[in-house]
Amino acid sequence: MIDIMFFLLVFFVIAMLKMIPNTGITSQLPHSSTATEVPHPKVLVSLLADGSLQVDGKPESLPELSHQLAAGDPAKTSVTIASDQRTSVQKLMAVMDACRTAGVTQIALAARLQP
Repeated sequence: MIDIMFFLLVFFVIAMLKMIPNTGITSQLPHSSTATEVPHPKVLVSLLADGSLQVDGKPESLPELSHQLAAGDPAKTSVTIASDQRTSVQKLMAVMDACRTAGVTQIALAARLQP
């Protein structure tokens, strides 16, 4: 009896998780044959195809990004930049420069592993 109740509980939890809308951004990461996983980035900067920025899901500008990173502990902060493959390299470099200006030295680029 307990097995059936546990099975039903697990079933409904999984069913409810499928009902929660995905609030992430839609972007196409570039491919890399040498991509590796970075353990849980502390700050995720998303650079969208139109050039706009999102920091941990919230829209921000380059000066706001630099100020936010400098306000924390930049020496221990790691930043992962998830840039859409259609974004210009100049925009990507501007984001990296903003991170470096704030004092962040641990900067990683997100990529999908090539099949």
